[in-house]
Amino acid sequence: MLLEPLPLTPDHDIPAPLLTELTALYAANHEFHALSGDFPDPDDIRPEQVAAALADELANPDVEVLLARSAGRLVGVAVTLGRHPDPADPDPWIGLLLVDRGVHRQGYGRRIAERVEERFQAAGHTAVRLAVLDANPKGLAFWTALGYVVIGHRPDLQLGRPCAVLRKPLHPSHTPVTPRTPRRAARVAVVDPAGSVLLFRYDNVEVGVHWALPGGGLEGDEAPREGALRELREETGWEDLEPGPLLCTWEHDFTHSDVPVRQHEHVYVTRGPRREPGGAHLAAAHAADGILTWRWWTRAELAEEAEPVWPTGLARLLEEWEAGHGGHGD
Repeated sequence: MLLEPLPLTPDHDIPAPLLTELTALYAANHEFHALSGDFPDPDDIRPEQVAAALADELANPDVEVLLARSAGRLVGVAVTLGRHPDPADPDPWIGLLLVDRGVHRQGYGRRIAERVEERFQAAGHTAVRLAVLDANPKGLAFWTALGYVVIGHRPDLQLGRPCAVLRKPLHPSHTPVTPRTPRRAARVAVVDPAGSVLLFRYDNVEVGVHWALPGGGLEGDEAPREGALRELREETGWEDLEPGPLLCTWEHDFTHSDVPVRQHEHVYVTRGPRREPGGAHLAAAHAADGILTWRWWTRAELAEEAEPVWPTGLARLLEEWEAGHGGHGD
């Protein structure tokens, strides 16, 4: 996942395609906006309203709007305030954190919060604050689970509604922050004639249960396509498939062999027959990689994602590939 500042045109406008993405993300969170009162009709949020709301935020030079992307998809937005107007308040604030409703419960909110905290810490701050409406118990539960502690109550500055103010100390100087080790990896989406894709199930100590495509870490200076082929053969026993075109690249955090890593993956796609992985060394390879089981997922099952599926938005990525050239057997 990448977290980057909102890009603007030379006229300080939001590019039209990006505004469309942002509007969809805001509209998907109509329940939150019904609580916040930021829009006249939370069930009819329009691009011009989103543009105006963000322009109001960015009128303050201490405000930053950050966009979170995973596999090229906009999955979240955060609005931060580096300096509070009250001189008695030394801490920066998180003013807003929204995650696309389509990827709720997949850890993106936590990861965005962590990246924001890292940015504040790198700027020399020792704590961060935020406010949660008293009418938003889900929000309060989310932030307290991330280590934020209620330090007071007050009306919100815009509409005067009761809020809890929360604060979280950032890692003090005597507590070292464990850096994440960069790791390169490659995977292959094998698509059967009916459009289903093979996925493996994992249970990681940091991110929990999730499903991922065949693949894994690259060895030495191994090229991504070369590593994708090696991993595909090791984890499936299939010797007759080759990685096809690049489907996407994406980054995610997890723990590998007790080491926190930030993994950058090349994901390829190819067509193949529907069959089960096999081979004499398959059980040992799966045990070594922490693979619990496997199954073929239909496109409808991918869209539902009862458990997290990596990369995020795999169904959409496959549909775009098929629309472009995959449907013609290229």
